[in-house]
Amino acid sequence: MKSFEFIAPRTLDQVVELLPGPRDLKARDRVKLLAGGQDLLGELKEYLVAPEQVLNLKTVPGLSTFAERDSNYEVGALVTLAELEQSATLRRTHAMVAEAAGAVGSVQIRNQGTVGGNLCQRPRCWYYRHEQAVCIKKGGSECFAYGGLNKYNAILGGGPSYIVHPSDLAPALVAAGASATIRSKKGERTVELERFFTLPSEGAVTRENVLAPDEVLVRVDIPAMAGWTSTYMKFRERSSYDFALAAVALALRMEGGRIAEARLVLGGVAPIPWRCEKAEKALVGRKVDAKICALAGKLALEGAEPLAHNAYKLPLAQGLITKALRKLAGT
Repeated sequence: MKSFEFIAPRTLDQVVELLPGPRDLKARDRVKLLAGGQDLLGELKEYLVAPEQVLNLKTVPGLSTFAERDSNYEVGALVTLAELEQSATLRRTHAMVAEAAGAVGSVQIRNQGTVGGNLCQRPRCWYYRHEQAVCIKKGGSECFAYGGLNKYNAILGGGPSYIVHPSDLAPALVAAGASATIRSKKGERTVELERFFTLPSEGAVTRENVLAPDEVLVRVDIPAMAGWTSTYMKFRERSSYDFALAAVALALRMEGGRIAEARLVLGGVAPIPWRCEKAEKALVGRKVDAKICALAGKLALEGAEPLAHNAYKLPLAQGLITKALRKLAGT
């Protein structure tokens, strides 16, 4: 990696003061934020980024807050994935969030990795991660995965880049209706987490979320889900230390053996956590049986455009949806 200035700010005001201006897109990589470091250190070592300054967020007080009030949670950006995974209260009220945290990497990674880092991590596409491949995500003119090796790439929402968002936590938090608090020199703003992530076709293809160069993710707020049950399921090639080939975050509110409300978000298949609103609406008022499972799977993957090597993600995601529905319905 190239040398850089390592700075340990003592306040959030100092952090935002050191960030580039809001429209200074060319300077976005000049200053990088260090949380757990699982992603950033890899990018530094592979020369994917070469910042002039790295700001250590671990010295900023308040970013590690993990508080619960009447089943509403305030989760600071530096709360570790292990803390979410091990929270008995969170597992009882928002099982899918705790399960998603527990599905990340290995024990060592979860002990070090943070909520903010997991949500803001960069793509794992091997073209993006190759130092010599100047793909569209790094300012090039094309997505090499589109006509190349695309086993792990998107089948939904792709173009002009076909990355998949690598976060396990993101689909679960979107399904939970969470929101993100973002800080800049101008103050704080709140964004629904479902609106936090951006498709490659929306705005700058070189980024994956709405954060401007002068902004930092401060915390995530998770609202109460009284009467809901939920789960997160992920399929990966290896039993640990691996990213999702497909994943499902599902939450149901049941009344009299039928689904009163549903939230369904897919991971590992699109550049953003993929909300399946048509499938959610189709589930309402229905009992969980083979017919409704098949319909939900079909609607959730409606519009999918598999590439040459990733059509397997269609039946894989549909199978996970069926498995999750049957688990929550107890059938």
